[in-house]
Amino acid sequence: MQLQVARIGKPHGIRGEVTVQVLTDAPGDRFVPGTEFVVEPASAGPLTVNSARWNKDILLLGFDEIGTRNEAETLRGAKLFIETEELDEDDDEGWYEHELVGLEARVGSKVVGKVAALNTGTAQDLLMVTTPEGKEILVPFVEQIVPEVNVEEGFILLTPPDGLFELNAEDEAAASEPEEKA
Repeated sequence: MQLQVARIGKPHGIRGEVTVQVLTDAPGDRFVPGTEFVVEPASAGPLTVNSARWNKDILLLGFDEIGTRNEAETLRGAKLFIETEELDEDDDEGWYEHELVGLEARVGSKVVGKVAALNTGTAQDLLMVTTPEGKEILVPFVEQIVPEVNVEEGFILLTPPDGLFELNAEDEAAASEPEEKA
């Protein structure tokens, strides 16, 4: 099985470097020169890292196969994967996005939505839960709010603070309403 570790963003400079959204907690181990990635779409890869450097909080990657800004532009939105056999199997701490997406989100026995994405952040991660009505709710992925993740049975258990789902829904509704002019 393959594990997504990054999503390619826009080109950086004229020598074919690209920005990447890092989706792994070990970028120093994953993005070293010589590492070969499986790419989705397959027509864009495989890609072999020849340089990796940080520009402020953004990781910039260069690949052996990409030498110009125009070539780098064709990679925008591509996903980088590694084979999971490369991973340490004794790492029981945490979950990967592909394990969480599609799980039912439950509060008690009530299904309140499905996990649509995992947004990784520096301070904490957020689960994006899509409600049956199609609203997107961001839920802090911390043990106090998500005490149980049961991948085998296909659900996560939530203990959200009062108003979390309502507050997110109100913020979304307010953002979609046009402002009145006085």
